[in-house]
Amino acid sequence: MDIHKKIKKIRLENEMTLKELSEETGLSVSFLSQIERGDSSLAITSLKKISDAFKINMSYFFKELENQNYALSEKEQKPFKIEGSNMTHVRLAGKFPERRMEPMMVTLPPNETFIEKYSHPGEEFYYVLKGKVIFKIEEKEYFLKAGDSIHFPSEKEHQWKNPTTSESVLISVLTPVIF
Repeated sequence: MDIHKKIKKIRLENEMTLKELSEETGLSVSFLSQIERGDSSLAITSLKKISDAFKINMSYFFKELENQNYALSEKEQKPFKIEGSNMTHVRLAGKFPERRMEPMMVTLPPNETFIEKYSHPGEEFYYVLKGKVIFKIEEKEYFLKAGDSIHFPSEKEHQWKNPTTSESVLISVLTPVIF
């Protein structure tokens, strides 16, 4: 099931109006309506706000990605995209209670521009496996190439982009767990 359909389903199951969801999330009624129809892309920060409003973990929207093992073989590492994003993610973590980190491999397509600015609780660590990436944290830009890494508090307003003509691949470790 698509994420936008799951959002509508859980909202109706909770007998919540779009207006009530808007008040809980700070997202506009029209934006939430567009999301539920699948007419608008959904940033991970908006999905987190919606998850929090329903008092559920974001993993609800990605059930097919869950794995109950500590180890994941390469064939179990399924790539996925978040609606409205060109980036490809691969979960690298097993599933167990009280997990605190979210390790992923992220592939950024070529010629990516800065996207929405993010700011949320937690920490982020990235290691560039291939290509180049520019991270903008608050007003400072960090140009990273293969072998470089960056670690910062997620509360700092941040963005990233791949300015090159080939894809870039990063290992990402986030807190708190989002999937």
